Amino acid sequence: MPHSPRALSRPARPARAARLRATAARLPSANAVTRAAASTATLLLPALLLAVPPAPAAAQTSGQAWPTRPIRLIAPFPPAGAVDLVGRPIALRLQETLGQQILFENRPGAGGNIGAEAVAKAPADGYSLLMAAVTTHAISATLYQKLGYDLQKDLVPVSLAANSPHVLIAHPSLPVKNVQDLIALARARPGQLSWASQGNGTLSHLEQELLRSMAKIDAVHVPYKGSAPALADLFGGQVVLLFDSVPAVLHHIRNGKLRALAVATSRRSNVLPDVPTVAESGLKGYAAENWFGMMAPAGVSKEIVTRLNGEIVKALAQPELRKRLMDIGFEPRSSTPEEMRAIIASEIALWAKVIRDSGAKIE
Repeated sequence: MPHSPRALSRPARPARAARLRATAARLPSANAVTRAAASTATLLLPALLLAVPPAPAAAQTSGQAWPTRPIRLIAPFPPAGAVDLVGRPIALRLQETLGQQILFENRPGAGGNIGAEAVAKAPADGYSLLMAAVTTHAISATLYQKLGYDLQKDLVPVSLAANSPHVLIAHPSLPVKNVQDLIALARARPGQLSWASQGNGTLSHLEQELLRSMAKIDAVHVPYKGSAPALADLFGGQVVLLFDSVPAVLHHIRNGKLRALAVATSRRSNVLPDVPTVAESGLKGYAAENWFGMMAPAGVSKEIVTRLNGEIVKALAQPELRKRLMDIGFEPRSSTPEEMRAIIASEIALWAKVIRDSGAKIE
């Protein structure tokens, strides 16, 4: 039954009122509560300050807190090629010295440009890095009319890692033993030889264009998405020629599955001392280096670049790693960021001239 207004306003009974007055007397006053709260806060303040986590690496001027989580290292070509062979052992060393996992990610396509663009557009926080095929990216700067990134503006050099000489290899069924034999055969069969490359715009493509231009021969260019698929078809005889890195094909040359005709660099390879250079084979002035190194998105802090550079320099100074790389045909070499920047500029200028002189273009 609903209460009447009179019932709601009825005063408390005497006994109950006495108990309420006694309880109120035992409660502290408002001023006392304020004083107690202030006292408690004073006691807790040092502990709270100690509990605040340190600022993240991006907010620290020294950059010493970096890295605090796994780092993504993108290789812009398929697995098993030269980028993997030099990049993965360096990544393992960095994982040990930086104390964080290095996630090695192959992202091939468009002559290495898809992976490079992914890093160029990544946050500049030191957690996305590029294992760059420096020479190939320098070629792309001129060869491609439209790129989604600028090699010199959107990426910053960290350090060179190695030079990886390329070698011209042939299927054993092709009746040639050197570059002069190849030139003679190509002239006898114009437009009939199938010549693979690692992809449009790659060094493997431009080396072919340069040789064809200098020797005045014609052949069919067959681009692939990296070294591994090109080698698979070379073994099968679907294509008969390929420029590829010495580390990627050394074993196959030694066991007779592929025939080495010449190396592309200005000097012979230390692991293929009996194979002449292309220049020694009659095309004087022919030379192509194949640099690899690490880059980061533009805007990454100088402290992070310095830290990374120092760790790469230390890794490549270790005798075990140097021997491992040299035994498969690499020429290990670290650098300062400034030295790497100068090499990038010189490679862009060199290959821009080759592209103009040879008339090379993306097919």
